[in-house]
Amino acid sequence: MKKVAFICVHNSCRSQIAEALGKLLAADVFESCSAGTETKPQINQDAVRLMKQLYGIDMEQNQRSKLLDEIPPVDVVITMGCNVQCPLLPCERREDWGLEDPTGQPDEVFIHTIRAIEEKILQLRAELA
Repeated sequence: MKKVAFICVHNSCRSQIAEALGKLLAADVFESCSAGTETKPQINQDAVRLMKQLYGIDMEQNQRSKLLDEIPPVDVVITMGCNVQCPLLPCERREDWGLEDPTGQPDEVFIHTIRAIEEKILQLRAELA
């Protein structure tokens, strides 16, 4: 089974959402993890609240902000759109999803980002299946 890493600078919002949705929607095709080049003490609270509301997922139960060196070797690296270079992560496939960070924005912006991530997860699932 392929391993997919979702990467963004602080590993506190977009990459955490992608990890959670990857586990929810594509666990039969790939394993999801996330990491950042820096960490935050907690996952973005708006993201946590909206993921609970939309999908019934409590990201704080099984996820935390972590650094690149804390994740296993992966097959696919997805950067979320923060121009993070990941020279330390060898992989077969690398792509950038080019998503703006919704931190500090109203719920509608967050929900738009979450839905965009969901769509991309399903597309990735179809490509890797």
